[in-house]
Amino acid sequence: MRVFLTGATGFIGSAVIPELLNAGHQVLGLTRSDEGAAALTAAGAEVHRGSLEDLDSLKRGAAAADGIIHLAFIHDFSKYTDNCETDRRAIEAMGSVLEGTTKPFVITSGTAIVGAGKKITEYDVAAADSKTIPRLASEEAAAAVAARGVNVSLVRLPPSVHGEGEHGFIPILINIAREKGVSVYVGEGNNRWPAVHRFDAARLFRLALESGAAEPRYHAIGDEGIPVRQIAEVIGRHLNIPVASKSPEEAMQHFGWLGGFMALDIPASAKLTEQRLQWQPTHPGLIEDMEVGHYFLSEQD
Repeated sequence: MRVFLTGATGFIGSAVIPELLNAGHQVLGLTRSDEGAAALTAAGAEVHRGSLEDLDSLKRGAAAADGIIHLAFIHDFSKYTDNCETDRRAIEAMGSVLEGTTKPFVITSGTAIVGAGKKITEYDVAAADSKTIPRLASEEAAAAVAARGVNVSLVRLPPSVHGEGEHGFIPILINIAREKGVSVYVGEGNNRWPAVHRFDAARLFRLALESGAAEPRYHAIGDEGIPVRQIAEVIGRHLNIPVASKSPEEAMQHFGWLGGFMALDIPASAKLTEQRLQWQPTHPGLIEDMEVGHYFLSEQD
């Protein structure tokens, strides 16, 4: 299968490429830069020039492929709502090319957008909409193209997709702890975050594509729910700094935009995904991965 892969040079996308190639597929990777093109070529993928804002480039990539894995997202939180709407338009553009075909279209979403306070499953949908939770634009767009007969599946990722080279939540927490000299959790720190290793997530994207069946949602979940206090304690031990609790109000000042997220209790399950795709996480969990030490290497190291 020739697969059009957006986000091909990113943290997860760069793991999806060898996963697809080793399974006998071809990869057409989206990039806007010469550096990205060189990385794709070195990885054994074909280069497709374009961006999420260039809808014509997305349509050409979709038309040239037998299936799509859509991983790209613009991670500029100062323009978060705008970027969510960019993702909506990108999904609708690629989906328009697939109408009238059976080509699989695998779209990325997140478990955290569904809600908090209970274990999130593949059956759960958010009670809100994108006006309240902008990131839901992706799931709304997926539903819209599916309603037009496109063969859509959603892969929901947890807040922490971890592994060497990550630039997400865990490195951000480590940098804040380094800067402020304390590793912080909120309240008692018993609220839970799910996580998955990026190589396990990459395998799930391949399996979702290969299944060929339109499924509402798959969950890429390795750890169902790690207490945030435990994450803070690992950070404190490796940096040799104190670990402390703060109130929700203090956390907003300490963490900035991440403060509200630090208090969320958002465990998630992948039981249905495991049954549907015979997928099982095989790589280290988040705490084990953090304990290895690569997260705590400074630039000088």
